[in-house]
Amino acid sequence: MAVALLDALPLPDCVKLCHRVVDGVCGQQPPRRDDYGCSWTLHQWLELLDSLTSLFREAVGKHLSDETVLAQLCDAGSGRGEAVLAVLRGRREEILRALRDRTHFISSATLQDFDWQLGLALSSDKISSLHTPLLSLSLDVKENGVLHPVDVELNKEELAALITSLEAANKVVLQLK
Repeated sequence: MAVALLDALPLPDCVKLCHRVVDGVCGQQPPRRDDYGCSWTLHQWLELLDSLTSLFREAVGKHLSDETVLAQLCDAGSGRGEAVLAVLRGRREEILRALRDRTHFISSATLQDFDWQLGLALSSDKISSLHTPLLSLSLDVKENGVLHPVDVELNKEELAALITSLEAANKVVLQLK
């Protein structure tokens, strides 16, 4: 498991990162690589996030004991495993609610179709100097048998967050199968 990468952080920052990962699991703002950019490469960062996210979901979803969780964290040194476990204990109910909510959402809403276009945002007073690429995404979501169109415009950062969320949702769906 990539939890050994946590050794690159001081213990308080490790706890903060774990709380931010749980925030992401619960549908809130997940951690940003920019906040920890010096600690890991992009590949390591993604591997660490994936490992921690999976650990929190699996530990809560499968009702793993503290001993089992600590065994999975054996590669983390210097109290990092205990820190991750403390965050898990403190936020177990919140994670459980989020997993239940996501399971309900996944089972009640289905993406039927999508379309996308890429354009540049224009501003009346700064047309020549503003070059912000935007993605226009049109989704057809079927909920309770009714098809609803959903249109969103995303900048680069919002698109990256959406992709991360969709990948996480896909992993949850795969784990439920």
